[in-house]
Amino acid sequence: MAKLSDLIISKVRVKLLKVFFSQPKEMFYVRQLTRATKEEINAVRRELLHLQNIGLLKSEKRGNRLYYHIRTAYPLFSEISNLVAKSTGPGRFIIKNKNKLGYVKFALMSQKLLRSEVRTPEDVDLLIVGKLLMPQVAQIVKQVEKQLQTEINYSVMTEDEFQYRRDHFDPFIIKVLLQPKVLLIGDESQLAQ
Repeated sequence: MAKLSDLIISKVRVKLLKVFFSQPKEMFYVRQLTRATKEEINAVRRELLHLQNIGLLKSEKRGNRLYYHIRTAYPLFSEISNLVAKSTGPGRFIIKNKNKLGYVKFALMSQKLLRSEVRTPEDVDLLIVGKLLMPQVAQIVKQVEKQLQTEINYSVMTEDEFQYRRDHFDPFIIKVLLQPKVLLIGDESQLAQ
């Protein structure tokens, strides 16, 4: 049985989780991971072995290198992915700067954006609901775009507008709520009410 205590114990493990969950479709070899984490090779090997033993990682030999990749079938994959998204990168940046945006009731990001997957122009990467200060929202979004090196398709609305559109099954809101997402700010049960 997968337990959270199997995962987040050491700083090396946390760094490895950040690397693997930021690019879940990629494969990495040990030297590549030591450079990415700036940790000692033996510490990285020890953590890779542990993550492989609990079933989160899988290894594959190619030529003279052993490559590791994440198993999306791992029972806690989604939960760990959400934790990593909220504690690193753009998710952390938005949570950290939420007070600059005004009052934020909900903020959610598309998992496609966070996992660097192919997105269509119709996809909403970021939705922010509340009484917001639009110049600050635009500034934060620009900083996140710079961080991710990609354009972000975002939408902002008041609580009343969100509630009205949700209650009337607006196709735009339904699509946003049904897409794989990470709720950065707010309560999941209130979001789906």
